[in-house]
Amino acid sequence: MKYVIGAFLGLLWGALVAWLNSRINRIAIEKNSTKAMMGASMGRTAIDIAALGLVFLLRNVLPGNFEATIVGTAASLGLLTVFFAFQLSRPEPKEKTGADAQPEKAENPGEETK
Repeated sequence: MKYVIGAFLGLLWGALVAWLNSRINRIAIEKNSTKAMMGASMGRTAIDIAALGLVFLLRNVLPGNFEATIVGTAASLGLLTVFFAFQLSRPEPKEKTGADAQPEKAENPGEETK
């Protein structure tokens, strides 16, 4: 049971840190500058190291198994960072305007609309 608790805590902690990294990345993308992206990259790396280091330093205090916790944290960080990166890179849907907007077609093409 200690392994399950440790893995769950690790997955939860890694998900929280990955979400924080995605917020930092979103802010840097909105600024649209090279310096902001470089700073965000360095900040995300520092946060990842700090998250794993915190699990290591708290290994004697955590209620679950340390190995399961550190593996769960690393797995969650890795997988969810990729997931959130794909979420950020998805293009936003455009509204149909101008030539893109097509009028609704009549259900029966032979009938005239009144």
